Amino acid sequence: MTDVPTPAPEGFDPELVEAARKTFAGPITFLKSAPALQHLPPMDVPEVAFAGRSNVGKSSLINALTNRNSLARTSNTPGRTQELNFFDVGEPLRFRLVDMPGYGFAEAPKDLVKKWRFLVNDYLRGRTVLKRALVLIDSRHGIKPVDREIMDMLDAAAVSYRVVLTKADKIKASALAEVSAKTAEEARKRPAAHPDIIETSSEKGMGVADLRAAVLEAIG
Repeated sequence: MTDVPTPAPEGFDPELVEAARKTFAGPITFLKSAPALQHLPPMDVPEVAFAGRSNVGKSSLINALTNRNSLARTSNTPGRTQELNFFDVGEPLRFRLVDMPGYGFAEAPKDLVKKWRFLVNDYLRGRTVLKRALVLIDSRHGIKPVDREIMDMLDAAAVSYRVVLTKADKIKASALAEVSAKTAEEARKRPAAHPDIIETSSEKGMGVADLRAAVLEAIG
């Protein structure tokens, strides 16, 4: 039985897709957690950040993206991670992935929410090496008011971002198409948003090749 080559995701150049596959198959290591701006690593390589509600499946998607089972910590307690987590990609180092603390957790004390807002806002406004943010939206729920808050912050900071739908395997294809269309419609109205949406499932591997290509495309 011969291997059948996987078709390139629609919208991405096949060479970019293959380069992205090779990049994410190479060395990727956890660098550090930064609870405050003074702990950030030097701005020596491009960065791509992941933002999303605390139960959106962010850690699972980062693990799927990097072909690792436990690179990003998954937790049963939404909102546990309240730091910026940095991962080095490539040897020599090519770029960094940044796992931003989850937002929208109802149980968190007000002072913790305030601390989150200051940390994230300062990072977005002051990080010149940040090439793109990926805003993760649960495809079962679509864009919620808390998602719009982070999109507003990104628009205000003039940080380019792209919306990524997660858990796309959990809903019917017709419902996914509807959510994707509505999300894209809203994204097109926003000044810093990329017009194209990526649909993903970390469990099934759906859209992961697209996401890898999108990261490589963002860093240039």
